Amino acid sequence: MDDKRPTRIVIADDHPIFRDGLRRLLETEPDLKVIGEASDGAEAVKLARQLKPDILLLDLAMPRHPGLEALREMSTGTGSIGVRVILLTAAAEKNQIVEALQLGARGVVLKDSATQLLLKAIHTVMAGEYWVGRESVSNLVQYLRNLVQSSGEDARKKKFGLTPRELEIVSAVVAGYSNKEIAEYFKISEDTVKHHLSNIFDKLGVSTRLELALFAVNQSLPLKPIS
Repeated sequence: MDDKRPTRIVIADDHPIFRDGLRRLLETEPDLKVIGEASDGAEAVKLARQLKPDILLLDLAMPRHPGLEALREMSTGTGSIGVRVILLTAAAEKNQIVEALQLGARGVVLKDSATQLLLKAIHTVMAGEYWVGRESVSNLVQYLRNLVQSSGEDARKKKFGLTPRELEIVSAVVAGYSNKEIAEYFKISEDTVKHHLSNIFDKLGVSTRLELALFAVNQSLPLKPIS
């Protein structure tokens, strides 16, 4: 990869003054280049497909075709765009963060963040990590585990047909445990762990550990802390 090539950015926001200010701000950085602007989500998807930027800064709350809808369209459309999406939002609800990550977003930045935080978020995402709120997230599963623990009494206690042991296995996956560590923790064989995971994936309609962790947070599964 050519380190001298600037990071190419598309800005999508329905406020022209905000877009103009953000573009001017970003272009003061020698390693960043704004290559397009969109006023709604539909235009953002179109520009992302045409221009293939490195980063799409996507406003969450646009009145026509909002950010999550645009993300959903990009995640389900034919052919992967390959753009790293950072959502810009005035206030990030937990369920919106989880849904955005499920749909492939790499970052969520609060609009009242300091300039340096937005620049750090862009560089963090370009380095292959995640950025949520005001911090980088190198271990997304660990971050999701914290979200589970913070959900508290508002958990909806849905079990989706999972047995108590399967819920324990899900808790361990969200906590970042490997199959071997789960087997040791519950004093069962790795084959038994794989069998449980296969049943869990079938019941929940997921196919990877990350999808499982995202599902667990999004649906507020009644998980137990694993220490």
